Amino acid sequence: MKDSRKRVGWAFGFGLLLFGGWLMLPMNDYLRRAIRHLYPTIDDHVYFENRRVRAGDPTPWPFDPHFGELSVDSVYRSVFDELETVAYLVIKDGRILYEEYGIGYDEWRVSNSFSMAKSLISMLVGCAIEDGFIGGVEDPVNLYLPDYPVYQGTETTIKDLLTMSAGLDWDETDTGPFSWNAKIYYGNDLPGLIRKLKQNRRPGTEFEYQSGVTQILAAVLEKQIGRSISEYASEKIWTPIQAEQDALWTLDHREGVEKAYCCYNAVARDFARLGQLVLDSGRWNGRQVVPRKYLERAIQPDTTLYSVWAKAPNRFYGYQFWNLTYKGMNIPYMRGVLGQYILVLPEKNAVVVRLGRKRSKTYCEEQYYPTDIETWIDCALSLMDHSEK
Repeated sequence: MKDSRKRVGWAFGFGLLLFGGWLMLPMNDYLRRAIRHLYPTIDDHVYFENRRVRAGDPTPWPFDPHFGELSVDSVYRSVFDELETVAYLVIKDGRILYEEYGIGYDEWRVSNSFSMAKSLISMLVGCAIEDGFIGGVEDPVNLYLPDYPVYQGTETTIKDLLTMSAGLDWDETDTGPFSWNAKIYYGNDLPGLIRKLKQNRRPGTEFEYQSGVTQILAAVLEKQIGRSISEYASEKIWTPIQAEQDALWTLDHREGVEKAYCCYNAVARDFARLGQLVLDSGRWNGRQVVPRKYLERAIQPDTTLYSVWAKAPNRFYGYQFWNLTYKGMNIPYMRGVLGQYILVLPEKNAVVVRLGRKRSKTYCEEQYYPTDIETWIDCALSLMDHSEK
């Protein structure tokens, strides 16, 4: 019996030694990061390398006359607390109507956008088309990335990337340590990673949300503009919308490329500016920042696509923007995996920003949105109603 236990112990120890050696191989650098950090958080920028997105013309928001007089109704407060809200901001008629922050957060502490960054990439694509760096959304991807094997001989277009209908062999719901999601978040060679992607169905037919698609869009952008995504974002959007604070875009490694599908770190007040930009059809203080026609198309769902998720025609996703209908309002919005939202309410001339550590686990199946969104909208409507009394 003792010899048997001893053999088992030696085998276990030898197995651990082999696993440790395998884990130290260069190809498993992403896995070591994943084990070290366990899971993504809203403060991950402190663990990774970042590139600054300069705010070249900082100008503060004006305040609504009722700012400081309003409070969140108790019916919503439990959801705020349960889902660990760290920032909630309501902009009404271009002014801050309401603002609050969680413990340890304030108006100057940045937080991770997660996938809200996808919408920013979309706006930058619109700017690049306007600037002549990209011919148009119908251009084939292999025109710009001729050395990417996945696009050789295919009809994949820039529009297919924008609408998440590129047909990649990528499962966004797989969050295991060996998944594409883990590799793209913790990996240190994103260009090399996305070169390995493959297609498993015809592009331009089915909507399936895939973060790797946005990273490919960023590769097109970076190649065509001839500089970093962060520099272009500063020039075309962050400075023109008069962001008050530099943002940080997380990189795959020092001096590397931006994790374009996520990881844009900014303060709530500046995230709200992106929503205001959408609300005003791409204009800021009379200046057209993002082409109007492009943005109007970007925020509308592409209903010609079949949604793999909803098992029905796509009625909730456009060019890297989400869209929902609620209480008779059509609401384009940006969203991130831990409950990051920029919600645009055109009927109310308002923008709502919510940042936090969690979101609801239940979904509105017809429009595929997390149901906590209803709380953030309803709370904002309540605040606006109180301000008008």
